[in-house]
Amino acid sequence: MKTIGNNIKLSVRIMGKARSTLLLAAFALLCACAGNDEQQTEIQSLTSAYENAKEAIGRSNYRRGIQIFEAIQARYPFSDLSRQIQLELMYAYYKTGLKEQAIDAADTFMRENPIHERIDYALYIRALSYFESEAGFIERRFKKDITKRPPKDVTLAYSTLRRLVERYPASQYAPDAQQRMLFLRNRLAAYENHVADYYLRRGAYVAALNRAKNALEEYNGADTNARSLEIIVDAYEKLGMQELAADTRRVLTLNFPNY
Repeated sequence: MKTIGNNIKLSVRIMGKARSTLLLAAFALLCACAGNDEQQTEIQSLTSAYENAKEAIGRSNYRRGIQIFEAIQARYPFSDLSRQIQLELMYAYYKTGLKEQAIDAADTFMRENPIHERIDYALYIRALSYFESEAGFIERRFKKDITKRPPKDVTLAYSTLRRLVERYPASQYAPDAQQRMLFLRNRLAAYENHVADYYLRRGAYVAALNRAKNALEEYNGADTNARSLEIIVDAYEKLGMQELAADTRRVLTLNFPNY
């Protein structure tokens, strides 16, 4: 997960390499109907604005970069330049902590450009915007177990990362996405077990059984799979299904002999 900064910086450098050519082509197209002097003035003005926005973002002044990019976007919403600015904006929104705006920008980009070569980047930013990488200050201060907290956006982060990995396995973001999926899979499975255990302690054995089975089926390979099997054994025993309980216990012993 430490690769996030390197991955995004690499992406920014890649986008920057084609920036000059893109600007000249896009601005020339935008101003094609204007006179030569007027066209040249507008190209210079827009080029300057774009460079100022990039410079602001390079200095981590994301809010200033966002203001400029949004102004350009508002003036030329349907140009080729608009696609580039959408990519720039979703990154700036994410870095500023504007999660909803980043997600909206990514969704809009993917909807309007379904076969664009940077769809993987949009998916990556969308997933990161949902991603909960660590507990908040209060949880850390009082050592609160976040696995007992409803996952909220974790499921959306997981599904977006899975979509990225499955659709774009060769993407430069795929390795980091896979690592994040491992973390989220454990997080989601642990929450399912927490709910299953809650039902088990309150005598809702069928509900406990279903949640534990879901943890196994949806998040197979998670660190908490052994606990899921244990809950299933307990639920079967409480329901009087001794044969199924014994079968599940054998599976538990076979796969987790030291549990």
